[in-house]
Amino acid sequence: MQERVVAISVKQPWAALLAAGRKTIEIRTWKTHRRGRVFIHASKIPDPRPEGWALIDSPRLEELARLRGGLIGVGELVDCRRYTTPEDFAAAAPLHCNSAHWFVATGLYGFVFQDLHPIAYHACPGQTLFFSVEGFSAHETHDGTVD
Repeated sequence: MQERVVAISVKQPWAALLAAGRKTIEIRTWKTHRRGRVFIHASKIPDPRPEGWALIDSPRLEELARLRGGLIGVGELVDCRRYTTPEDFAAAAPLHCNSAHWFVATGLYGFVFQDLHPIAYHACPGQTLFFSVEGFSAHETHDGTVD
């Protein structure tokens, strides 16, 4: 039986920062009960805001941030935290890399990842929310080989 491959689409440069483990929490307006292996998909449309791009500080990270429209990383989704106050959101900023002014009064959710690492690029269309990826091995490693 083939393992289901699940991904989440993230705009660049945030996808690169997440895949490289520079950020370990992905912020969303919705919660999830999902846990386990999740692939990081770099969306086709990047985030133009300079805050994220300022965090791209190495040639390796810059190369990863240039990738669009495909899987670029993988990690274990281990928790979903709720941020109900600006103070809670700001306190977690070193982990999610978003400025405090991004907080919204209705609250935000942080998808907590561990064991993040880049993988060999795999082109595929993204979707909103979590989505299944066809034709990709769930056991592909960072160098493109299968473990």
